[in-house]
Amino acid sequence: MSSVKPDDKTSDIPEKLYDASSKKTYKRLRFFGKGGFAKCYEIMDVVSGDVFAGKIVSKKLMMKHNQKEKMTQEITIHRSLNHKNVVGFHSYFDDQLNIYIVLELCKKRSMMELHKRRKIITDYECRYYINQVLTGVKYLHDKHIIHRDLKLGNLFLNDELHVKIGDFGLATKIEYEGERKKTLCGTPNYIAPEILNKKGHSYEVDIWSIGCVMYTLLVGQPPFETKSLKDTYTKIRKCDYRIPTTLRSTAAEMICSMLQSDPIKRPNVTSLFDFEFITSSYIPSSLPISCLTMAPRADQLENADRMGRKPLSEVNDDTRFESSFLKNNLHDAITASGTMSRHNEGYRTDIENLYKELSKLIASKPPKLAVNLDDENTDPAVQPLFWVSKWVDYSDKYGFGYQLCDEGMGVMFNDTTKLIMLANGLNVHFIDKEGTETYMDIHNYPPQMEKKMKLLSYFKRYMTEHLVKAGAGAVNVESDQISRIPHLHTWFRTMCAVVMHLTNGTVQLNFSDHQKIILCPLMRAVTLMDSNKHFRTYRFNTIQEQGCSSDLYQKIRYAHEKLKKLLEKLT
Repeated sequence: MSSVKPDDKTSDIPEKLYDASSKKTYKRLRFFGKGGFAKCYEIMDVVSGDVFAGKIVSKKLMMKHNQKEKMTQEITIHRSLNHKNVVGFHSYFDDQLNIYIVLELCKKRSMMELHKRRKIITDYECRYYINQVLTGVKYLHDKHIIHRDLKLGNLFLNDELHVKIGDFGLATKIEYEGERKKTLCGTPNYIAPEILNKKGHSYEVDIWSIGCVMYTLLVGQPPFETKSLKDTYTKIRKCDYRIPTTLRSTAAEMICSMLQSDPIKRPNVTSLFDFEFITSSYIPSSLPISCLTMAPRADQLENADRMGRKPLSEVNDDTRFESSFLKNNLHDAITASGTMSRHNEGYRTDIENLYKELSKLIASKPPKLAVNLDDENTDPAVQPLFWVSKWVDYSDKYGFGYQLCDEGMGVMFNDTTKLIMLANGLNVHFIDKEGTETYMDIHNYPPQMEKKMKLLSYFKRYMTEHLVKAGAGAVNVESDQISRIPHLHTWFRTMCAVVMHLTNGTVQLNFSDHQKIILCPLMRAVTLMDSNKHFRTYRFNTIQEQGCSSDLYQKIRYAHEKLKKLLEKLT
C-alpha cells in the first residue's frame, strides 16, 4: 500500500453510503487500507448492524486511468461467485463521485502480513493453507474463471484463519474449450513464463502462481526474486530457481510439478489434491490466531500462599508527563529488570534491525506536525497482533507478570524461567532457562512445578481483580492444543516507562501518560495506542516522508535510546 499525501482527505467519501436499489444505508467506519485505485473502509449496515469491507473507487481516478472496463469485468466475475474460499461479494452501487463494492470483511488481513511476520511457516500450516487455496481455485476453474493474480496479498484470512481468494481485477473467463488468452492488463506478482512469452495462456497460470505461493511460505522468499524486474523475468523464462535441501521431499515434489516452464506439464488443480504432501497428514479445520506471529507447538504437530501485599508497581502513574519531560530524561536509569538467561540470536537481530530503522528515522529529521497524520496515512494491515495489555511488577520477590491483549498471560520468574497460560485458562507452557518449552495444563503438571503454578494463579487472580476487566468465559477449542503465543523475553522499568520485548520481535513501551507505543522490526512500523485504546499504526517511511507530532517523535527518540540498553542486555 502506497503512502498518501497529507491533503488526501476522505472529503469525497460520505459518512453515510446509500444503495438506492436495495434501499440500504451503510455507515462508514474505520479506514482499513488502500491499494491500486481503491480505498477500503469497514462499513456497517445501519439496520442489521452487519459489518462489511467497503471497497471504494473514485470515478474521477477510474476515468483518468481508463479503468472502467476492467472495473466492470471485475464486478461481473466476482458477483457470480459464492464459495467458502472466495471473498464474499454482497452488492455494489454508485453515486456521482464513487463506485462502492460491499465485500466480506477479512479482519485478519492477507497472507502477505503472515509472511512478513513469520517468514517461514511449518509444513503443517502450509498444508492447511494450500489445501484451501486449491479448493477455492478448483471452484474458479470449474466455473471457467482464471484468477491470473494469485499471490499472498490476494489470499485473505478471516477470524478463523480460513483462506478467502480476493481481488478479481485481472481475472478472466474462458469462453470455449481450449481458448488461450492473449492479453493481460496489469502485471501479476507471480507471472507465468507463457504470459511473458505472449504465447497465449489458460488455467495453468494459476497453478504456476500456487507453486510460487507454496514456495514462498515454506522457503521464506519468492522462487524468482532478484533485485530487478528484468532479472526476475529472465529467471522466470529460464525457470531458474533453487529448492533448498531443508525442504521435505513431498513438498519439493509438489512445488516442482507446478513450477514447470511448459504449462502442459503442470498438473491441473484437481490432481494437486492427490499429492503426498497434501494426503500424508491430517489437515486441521482451523489454526489458532497465534500462528499469524508464532510457529505452532512442534510436539502437537508430530502427534496431531496468596500475595497479601501490594506489588511494587501496577502502573507507572506519573501525571507530570509530557514530551519535554521525556526529552530531558532520555538517559534515565533502569530501576528494575528481567531477561531470559539464554538468548536466541534471532531476538538480538530483531532489536538490531529495529535500532537501525529508528536511527535512520531520527537522522532523516522528519517534519514536526501539530497533530499526528490522519487515518489515511496509517497502515492498519501492519497493526500488531499481540501486545501487553496489563503488567504487574513483583520482581523484589517473585517476578514480573503480564497479560496479553487476547487475555493470555505469563510470568517471568526471578530465576528467568517462565510460565505462560493461554486465554482459555487451561493450557500452560513452561519455558526453562535454556529456552526449552514444555507443555502442560492446570490439572496435569509435574510435582516440581507446584509452587510456580500456584504463583501463576496468584498473578492471574491479582490482575483479574485489580487490573483487568475479566472477559467472557474463554472456550477451549481444538486449535489451542497447537497454539504458541509470544512471551516476554526481556523487560525493564525506568522513571518514564516500562519496556517489554516479546519473542515475536515487537518492543512495547508503556509511558506514564498512559500512552503506549509498539515497535515492530518485521513490519517496520510504530503503533501509537492512546489512553482510550485507540490505535494508529504508521510505517517508519511514512513518518520519515511526512512527519509526526512532537510527542510521538519524543517517544520514538526515547525508545531508540532504550533499545541501546536492550542490546546491551542481549550481549
